[in-house]
Amino acid sequence: MQAVSNAQKARILRDALPYIKEYNGKVVVVKYGGNAMINEDLKKAVLADIVLLNLIGVKVVFVHGGGPHIKEVLAEIGVESKFINGLRVTDEKTMKVVQMVLAGQVNKDLVNLLGDLGGKAIGLCGIDGQMIQVEQQDKELGLVGKITKIDTALIEDSLANGYIPVISSVGTDGHGQSYNINADTAAAEIAGALQAECMISMTNIDGVLRDPADPSTLFHCLTMAQVESLTEEGIIAGGMIPKVSCCTDAIKAGVKRVFIINGTVPHAILIEMLTEEGLGTMFVEA
Repeated sequence: MQAVSNAQKARILRDALPYIKEYNGKVVVVKYGGNAMINEDLKKAVLADIVLLNLIGVKVVFVHGGGPHIKEVLAEIGVESKFINGLRVTDEKTMKVVQMVLAGQVNKDLVNLLGDLGGKAIGLCGIDGQMIQVEQQDKELGLVGKITKIDTALIEDSLANGYIPVISSVGTDGHGQSYNINADTAAAEIAGALQAECMISMTNIDGVLRDPADPSTLFHCLTMAQVESLTEEGIIAGGMIPKVSCCTDAIKAGVKRVFIINGTVPHAILIEMLTEEGLGTMFVEA
């Protein structure tokens, strides 16, 4: 690979300046998951980008799940992972594992690595300060929560003190019971409650494609009306429906822009936020 000259580096920084000014002091919610979470090189690249954004004045809120880690621990204790419509069926034993893995191992590993990379991070989960309040979503799913309220006080205090809040998607019903929450849903609700400038959902796909087999058919920008039309046409279908629904829910809640990006692309967040071309699908109101 040809080395980038100092002059080229300077031009890259100059071209990024308008975007840096646009996001400086603004809240950006990043939902982190997928392959970028289990590939160590990708994980370090993502977290380095988060630290960079924080250092240039972006107020990053980092929301994570941890499905592969939960599945691994459940398998070790002989518990089979079951899903209904993409949501993990969560009984009492599974919930204990979910809370231990998400709020413990995964959350603290991320906080530790952000610190090693020069960031100032603090680990939180939705139970802390009853940040994410829920009710049971469906008896068939067990302890899976439907969010009823987001209390942003802890998040805003952390941001005001220069920290990167790292939030695991576990909630509480306010009566001592913990609930498992879909991380995409948690990120969308948090972004809406914070009236974030944008939300970025990291996935293993490029975004919304007219033809899933043809990367050139990527939709770079979609309005709410276009999403509705594409869903009726069956172009947005299957597993894309809940992902897109979280994006549109965030827009409806007041988030200005929401992005689905491919987290397997190194520095995908920086490319999407700080360059003209971007690389995923952006959702806007109109």
